[in-house]
Order: sequence, then C-alpha cells, then structure tokens
Amino acid sequence: MPTILLAAPLLGGPAIAQQSAASLGIDAPDDVLLIGNSYFYYNDSLHNHVRRMVAEGLGVPMGDLKYVSITISGGSLGYHPIDHYLESGNVGADRPFDLVILQGHSAAALSEKRTAAFDEAVDAAAAKIKAAGATPALYMTHAYDEGHKQYDPDNIEKIRALYNEAGARADALVIPVGLAFEEARRRRPDLELQQDYDHSHPTLAGTYLAAATVYASVYGRSPVDLTYDYFGRVDPDTAAFLRQVAQDTVTSFYTN
Repeated sequence: MPTILLAAPLLGGPAIAQQSAASLGIDAPDDVLLIGNSYFYYNDSLHNHVRRMVAEGLGVPMGDLKYVSITISGGSLGYHPIDHYLESGNVGADRPFDLVILQGHSAAALSEKRTAAFDEAVDAAAAKIKAAGATPALYMTHAYDEGHKQYDPDNIEKIRALYNEAGARADALVIPVGLAFEEARRRRPDLELQQDYDHSHPTLAGTYLAAATVYASVYGRSPVDLTYDYFGRVDPDTAAFLRQVAQDTVTSFYTN
C-alpha cells in the first residue's frame, strides 16, 4: 500500500474564510445540477461518480438521487443559458434543483479578460440560482500540469484566489478540487492525475479524487470509508489514498 504522508501541512489556508455546506444550509441535496465543460464529462462524467458515492455513503437509493450534468466542450461558464436549465422540465429534471455546481474555464484565472468574464458569469448565475430556490456552489478547477504551455507553479494560487473571492461575493459553497490535486501531487508525485497528452484533462484517478472532494464538501461526510471504486477500475490502494486526500483537503479548507 502506498505511503500516505500526513505529517506535512496541507497547502496554506485560503485568504478568505470559506463557508461549509452546513453553514450555508446545504443539507444532503437529492437534486443536483452540474454546469461546466470537459473537466466534468471525462471518465464517465463526474456526476455519475459523485452520485454513486452519495448512494453508498448516505444509504440513499440511486433512484432517489437526481443528478444532471450539462457541459460545453472547452466552454466558459458564460456560455451556458442558466435560465433555461433552471426551468423545471427543460433538462430532464421533474423536480427543482437543490444545488447547482458551477465550473469555470480552466484558464479563467490566467488573464484579466477571462477573470472578468468568470466573475460576471458567477454573479449572474448565482443570483438566478438563488431566485430559483437553489444554492450555488463553485467547483475550483485544478491547475495545468507540467508540460502544458500555460503551466506555472503559481497558477493554483491564482485559481484559489479567483474561486474564493467569487464564492465569498456570491455567498456560494467553494469546492476545493484544485487544492486536492495539489495535495495528492505533493504526497504522491508518481500518481498521474491528468492526461499525459494534454497535461490538462483528468485521468480516471483525477476524476475519482474530484468526486470524493465534491462528496466531502457538499455532504459533510468523510469519503475515507467508502468502498466505491468504479466497479473495480480504480485499484484499492489508489482509491483509499485519493479518498484520504479529499477528506484532508476539505477539512483544512473549511477550518483555516
């Protein structure tokens, strides 16, 4: 079994204190909408993995969990017609959504133009989501890996700041997936979390880590003891390692 390093501190705490799901009144949502791009739909789609974890961890029948994912390849958040998605019945959901998770472009934090567009899209979307009776959440993306033309070791701090500030402004839950990727790399540099052909999109291990981080953030439950392994496609040692990283990252993020 790979060594799980716990002695060294996690990445430094966010500059802006983040609200947990409990503090925002998010209570085990059954109806969840995810809005993003290919970072979501890779590897059988993030929402499928989260839904399976929730079914196991909360003991909820799969049929009671309505998870919908809408993605635009390479798309920015502003591309999505949020109003249309939120209107009951338009995207295959016969009940109003409890939670809407928003993911920006992977380069949203890397230029003033993209950052401004992201901020505008988050503010507009959050207002519409709240008006529809749901709670907004922001999925903090991971940074590009070494080998990508826009790689910079400081990118994760830009991403952290972008999502933390947007979350505070919109009174939205921030899900620290990007920080979980960094922590997993620190503990196990050998583990491939992003595709080696583009150094951007997640591998199956990366999607599994993201799902465990979403589960821990949204439901306030530890993923450590889950057994879900994508039907044997994630080896037990790697799955256990990634669930532990997700829990440690979430605990640190909401308490710093």
